[in-house]
Amino acid sequence: MPAGHECYHCKQWVKPGEAHDCWTTTEAALTRELTEDLREAWERLRETAVTFGDQRIYASHNSIMFARKACYFFVRPKKNFLEVCFFLGRALRASQVRRANRTSKSKVAHVIQIKHRDQVEAPITDWLEEAYAVASPEKTNAAAPKRKKKTAAKKQPATRR
Repeated sequence: MPAGHECYHCKQWVKPGEAHDCWTTTEAALTRELTEDLREAWERLRETAVTFGDQRIYASHNSIMFARKACYFFVRPKKNFLEVCFFLGRALRASQVRRANRTSKSKVAHVIQIKHRDQVEAPITDWLEEAYAVASPEKTNAAAPKRKKKTAAKKQPATRR
């Protein structure tokens, strides 16, 4: 049996001691095979996000992440559309939203599909800007009002009359 192992992510054979990181990628690699319409939509989406302010933009596995202190939205380039997932403090009901899932007590993930650059306008850009604001590093747990935990009332021993 040959020495080494098969990467369970990419199924590539990795020899003993060989460096392997199939999770590392770049924006260019993820957007390389996009059609002209999708490339223009991607460029407009990225340009719009950059106008929101200071943030990190980086590629991770199959997604391009946009983050302040935490990720506020990411894009998964697909063959026929850009899948955009953004996080808000509320659930949206809109025709553009394909799916909305509560990811924590305070965040709801919304998934939309973008097929053309003309879709990168209000209300989508407004939602992304709201997501940017929700992910504000200025917000801390100390600034949030603390909720009292509900505790079960202690039962008093029953008295006989």
